[in-house]
This record gives sequence, C-alpha cells and structure tokens, in this order.
Amino acid sequence: MNSEATPVQDSPFRPERSDRDTAPQFVLPMVVRIERAAPPARTDALETAARAVLVMLADERSVGDGEWAQAVRDWQDARIRKVVRRARGAEWRRAEALPGVTVTGKAAEVRVFPPVPLDGWPKDLARLQVSGTDLDDPEPPAAPDPAGPVLWMSPEVEMSAGKAMAQAGHGAQLAWWELSGEERAAWRDSGFALSVRTADPDRWRDLTTSGLPVVRDAGFTEIAPGSCTVVADHPALRP
Repeated sequence: MNSEATPVQDSPFRPERSDRDTAPQFVLPMVVRIERAAPPARTDALETAARAVLVMLADERSVGDGEWAQAVRDWQDARIRKVVRRARGAEWRRAEALPGVTVTGKAAEVRVFPPVPLDGWPKDLARLQVSGTDLDDPEPPAAPDPAGPVLWMSPEVEMSAGKAMAQAGHGAQLAWWELSGEERAAWRDSGFALSVRTADPDRWRDLTTSGLPVVRDAGFTEIAPGSCTVVADHPALRP
C-alpha cells in the first residue's frame, strides 16, 4: 500500500475477511510510560498515542526507501494491528533504546516502533504487560476545538486504556489516508494537533452515519467484531 489515500472500502478496520487476512500479519508496537507515582491522564494518553501513529506514518524513514518503509508497507497491506504495552523505570529506558520515536503530550509519553511480525516482537518489548492499563481523567476534559481534528470515541463500547489508545491510533490513521498531500502537510506542520473525546449518544449516531471515516473493530481483543469504536472527524473530511 503506497502513500496515497486508502479508499474507505479497502479499510482494514472491518470485521469481514478479505485479502488482507491472507497477507503476512504485522503489528505496530506502542509503549506508554506509566510510572506508579505519576500516571498520565487517560485523555492525554489517547491523544498522544494517536499523534504517535501519525508521527510514524509521516516519518521519512517510513516512506520511499526509508529504513522502516518496507515494514510499514507490509503492515499496511495486511490487517492494521496496534498493540499498546506499558512500561516504567528500567523497562521504559530499555524501550527507549530500541529504534522508534517518542511522542509526548501534556504529561503522557508514548514510544512507537516500526512494525514487526506478530510473533517477532523484540524481547524487551515482548516482556512488557499489555493488560491492566487503566487510566482515568482527574477532571472531565474540556470541549474540543471545533475547528480542529477530533477523534470521537464510542459511548457504547467499554475499553481498557491500552485498547482505547490503539483505537484512537486507528482513527488517526484512517483520517491520514483520506487526506491529500497538502492536507497531510498542514496537519504535520501543526504538530498533528488533535483531540480525543467520547461522543454523547445522540451525536454518536449522527457521526457514524455522517460519511466520516469509522473504525469498525475486527474483534481480536476485548470487544465484539464489527463494533464501531472511533469516528475520525477531520475538518478537511467533513461533509
């Protein structure tokens, strides 16, 4: 799959089997730093994870003849899997030593790595915990900037913080694929500004039928296949 926008009908975030399922399967590893004394807020972690996916997609090493480009192409030609693990202390320092990019939010830190085969995780990442990543918002997040990109999370699906971070990354990736080169450059120049918020039920119904990109989970973990989890509401994509 090249750098052109991916048609919605070819979305890898759908439960139906397709040619993507017969391709070699890769995963995008992501690690969130969660120190016991100072965990990040949930919304900050989700927004930072979404930005980390975009940073990886836009990195010069991920395109053309870049050193990560073949792995990224192989990953995007199959199901687009992301797995978020958590680390602290020495675990985080070992993760930082591996090739990748660290993206910071208000307090959150997420490191994203080039895609690897499903059974080919580096040992310092494979030993990290994937379950039990529970984060909270000390206060309700402020209303998002109506002129900026918003990744709307489903109010109907309960997810761990790690699962929600991966789903926010899926939403950001769908928006990226739909944008023109000029629109991508503008988003990149903004530092990939975005908000992640949970929609209220009435708005969610409107969003899922609005024509905006929708993530429908394949059901590998936590939630039922076909569940709508995220709507990518980028200004350039609004009807």
